[in-house]
Amino acid sequence: MARAVYGGRAACIMSTTVQTVTDRSSADSVILRPSRGLASFGLRELWRYRELLFFITWRDVKVRYKQTALGAAWAVIQPALLMLVFALFVGRFVPKPHGIPYPIFVFTALVPWTLFAQSLNGASGSLVLSADLVSKVYFPRLILPLAATGSFILDLVLGIVVLIIVMAFAGIAPGVGIVALPLLALFALLTAFAVGIWLSALNVRYRDVIYAVPFLLQIWLFASPVAYPSTIVHGFWQVIYGLNPMAGVIEGFRWALLGLPPPPLGLMAASLGAMLVILVSGMVYFRTTERTFADVI
Repeated sequence: MARAVYGGRAACIMSTTVQTVTDRSSADSVILRPSRGLASFGLRELWRYRELLFFITWRDVKVRYKQTALGAAWAVIQPALLMLVFALFVGRFVPKPHGIPYPIFVFTALVPWTLFAQSLNGASGSLVLSADLVSKVYFPRLILPLAATGSFILDLVLGIVVLIIVMAFAGIAPGVGIVALPLLALFALLTAFAVGIWLSALNVRYRDVIYAVPFLLQIWLFASPVAYPSTIVHGFWQVIYGLNPMAGVIEGFRWALLGLPPPPLGLMAASLGAMLVILVSGMVYFRTTERTFADVI
């Protein structure tokens, strides 16, 4: 049988690589050692723990809708109510872009925005909420914010289905860009995960983060083209505006679902580049602080 050999007090909770060796008695020993270098993001280890990732993701889905009267319908009710607020108080001041009814225009943006906001809330508190698990059992800690983000995929799918049904009643057919919708959904998920791993790691040390997230999301909502089109920003400023990754996500969804003209290339390139920078830097910060999670949490 295999026996675990730990190289120190916090070895079982550190960012590790797993190596199998053979001792004199020919018994296999699993040695947990700290990973070396910032380039080791532990992706291979995540793949080894993919079943655990699936079960934690499914657990989060079941817990979220347990003992609720409406269940998964909340995935549609929340953006629909927010759409109603925007339509009543903002719609009269925003011209109809390309003749698209304003409620549908806003709802198309709220589908990916709801995914982003809920995933960010879930991921930022995922490590602290699983403190007992983090401090007692070894597994890749990255699984927790990743599962918190992935648990909202079902909500995204439900939102898109309802949106397409509403569009059909309004006589709006998706454009050819709908074939890119899976890639745009991945873009939205990676954006939520990229910001989420930063906040989840920071929240372990600074519990102020969990209180700052709702305020951050309120500002981010109005800094993104949810209630208005990004075309109100012109020229070089569109590229600067695109440094908000959600600007590219939202404009991409509108192009794919509503058949609007494709978003400016500069804006999409800036959004994609900003997301990748946040993702890579977040992975580096997460991996370098991961070894202290169990001691601090």
